[in-house]
Amino acid sequence: MKIGIDARAAKLYRGTGIGTYTYQLINCLNKIDTINDYLLFMPDNSNIDISFSKKFKINNINEKVSNNFWDQVNVPNILSNKDIQLYHVPQNGVGIPLDKICPFVITLHDVIPYKMPETVSDRYLHIFNEELPNIVSLCDGIITVSNFSKDDISKAFNFPVNKIYVTYLAAENIYKPLNKRISKEIIKNNYGITGDFILYVGGFSPRKNIIGLLQAFEKLLSKTTKDLNLVIAGTKGKSYEIYKSCAEKLHIENNVIFPGFIPVNYMPYLYNSAELFVYLSLYEGFGLPPIEAMACGVPVVASNVTSLPEILKDCTLLVDPKDEDKICNTLYRCLKDNKLRCELIYKGLSINQKLTWENTAASTLTAYKKIINSI
Repeated sequence: MKIGIDARAAKLYRGTGIGTYTYQLINCLNKIDTINDYLLFMPDNSNIDISFSKKFKINNINEKVSNNFWDQVNVPNILSNKDIQLYHVPQNGVGIPLDKICPFVITLHDVIPYKMPETVSDRYLHIFNEELPNIVSLCDGIITVSNFSKDDISKAFNFPVNKIYVTYLAAENIYKPLNKRISKEIIKNNYGITGDFILYVGGFSPRKNIIGLLQAFEKLLSKTTKDLNLVIAGTKGKSYEIYKSCAEKLHIENNVIFPGFIPVNYMPYLYNSAELFVYLSLYEGFGLPPIEAMACGVPVVASNVTSLPEILKDCTLLVDPKDEDKICNTLYRCLKDNKLRCELIYKGLSINQKLTWENTAASTLTAYKKIINSI
């Protein structure tokens, strides 16, 4: 097979979910596939830290585009190479070519704009409402990241379920257990975070349920005399003031830390410094941060809704994200019960032996073959 892949996100948006996914997909296809040929569409004059085999070739794109993510990836590629047998667009199909000269597959991570339109940007919502139906109509197959998303996509677009392929994601290799004392020292020196803390990492969208997390944490503080902080890490954005104000109204502002965006190279130290990781999202297509936390040997409390039970299974404590009392009691139990903590740590490390990017690439390769054979 000769596969074309829009790989722009791997270079332009490394560190975001879609950027990490695209980077790891092409990185691991390069590792495991010695048979098929690949043509990667990349930004002009870009360098990427992957030593590609002779099976991979780069086709540079030199469009002048804006700094907005969705404008940047929305410039359709021109497929001048007529012998490509399949073309893959990983970023929800955005940037798919106008002219179809070969079978198309996209990775559609979720349908959050359809389910929770109030939680996404106007630009992103416009793409889903106005452009994605046409994008999906061009597809010969769709790759997604959970069976939950598979069902959602099939229903939202009336797309044949047998043409939707599930490839689970994984934590990157940098996420692993590290010395806790050293990790805490690094986080203290770089971010001024000291003492024991519960950690959240992710977006600040309303669907991430940070208000619910703050309310549950306020109840937890009243239940324990332990000096404990809550670290909410992620790009602050316009929602930051809402969460900061909420912490002040709950009188917990001295125990809540917003360090902002943490670069990837510091993230393993942040995870390893935490006593507990909490992820109370109301909707996820997959949910990568809990997987990263478990890979670092940190116990996790997460929502029992959407894709999270499918992905996390019994490796975490699952709770109703709208039940603050239940969340509080679960957090308290996880902090106090050392036997439970050890069980969760062991299970979390075990599941990360199965969730690997090499497996993601292998499942993707299987999907490619099935799509081409079905044409």
